[in-house]
Amino acid sequence: MRDAGLIIRALSAVSLVNIFVHVKDGAEALEFTFARGIYSPCEAGNVPKIILPDIKMPRVDGIEVLRRIKTNRDTKSIPVVIMTSSKEEQDIVKSYEHGVNSFVVKSVDFKAFSRTVSEPGLYWILANQPPNQQNVTV
Repeated sequence: MRDAGLIIRALSAVSLVNIFVHVKDGAEALEFTFARGIYSPCEAGNVPKIILPDIKMPRVDGIEVLRRIKTNRDTKSIPVVIMTSSKEEQDIVKSYEHGVNSFVVKSVDFKAFSRTVSEPGLYWILANQPPNQQNVTV
């Protein structure tokens, strides 16, 4: 939860926080991504532009969130950037095996942490050109 607050602060500094949705755990991340549960009234076209899970999330961990997103026809093209404090090689390998777009280790220094969060956010939301969801095939 502490990291979420810091991420929101960092994204706010680069004017991305107004389009940022914070969820409390991996299960809610999946509900939001797939417009289920409390998010079921969401429009089908309202797909996240980027997903920033941590590996160590409650209920459903970040690797499982990643796996479900990347194996689903409708969500596999959404960029997923794992943001974690883990430097474990097995976490890095598993993430790339499941199709992560980037694996970022969070810094303990706030300035470095802010750069670590805002730079991928700016790149994936503003600079990256994703395909139209309707044109993505399996």
